[in-house]
Amino acid sequence: MKYLDFFDDIEKIVLEDDLLKFLWVNDDWIIDFSYSDIVKTAWHSCWTVAWAYLIAQKWLKALFNDSLPNRWNIKVEIKKDPTIDNAWVIWCVLSNITWATTNYWFGWIPWWKYNRRETLFYNVDIEWDVKFTDLITWKSVEVNYRPWKVVNPMAILKSAIWPDAKEEDIKSFPIRFQKMVKTIFENSDEVIEVIK
Repeated sequence: MKYLDFFDDIEKIVLEDDLLKFLWVNDDWIIDFSYSDIVKTAWHSCWTVAWAYLIAQKWLKALFNDSLPNRWNIKVEIKKDPTIDNAWVIWCVLSNITWATTNYWFGWIPWWKYNRRETLFYNVDIEWDVKFTDLITWKSVEVNYRPWKVVNPMAILKSAIWPDAKEEDIKSFPIRFQKMVKTIFENSDEVIEVIK
């Protein structure tokens, strides 16, 4: 299966994973995620999937100073309810990358060592969109996403699904939509704001 060419140009996210060592999944205990990997688990590519992937890139660098983060030591807090602005999609991406989750998912072998329950929270009283905490150092970063600085996602979407949508706009929508996602990645420093 071949994905869009620009997917290959997006930097991978690389983490250390203690469970890989415990179960001997590979020899270096490192796991990496490409944008294509995340598209598969999130079922699509859009500005929200790009959002979550980009903030994972940005906060990992900000929180761990470019050293290799351990995905078992990360707490994720999201400001919004999962039903608002597709926050559940953000959870889907960030949970795949960090294994952080609410009250289910991984909790054994044994739970006190490889537990990822109660490490992701919604409706948190934080100033910015998402907060990440290193559970070893307790250092945190907060992240905002502002795609409209470079694109207008809703205008592109409405051009294809509105009752008065033109046939040519409907036909060109997939190309224009993914071009928008590409533009977001190309302008990541402008659309992602990180504060320590």
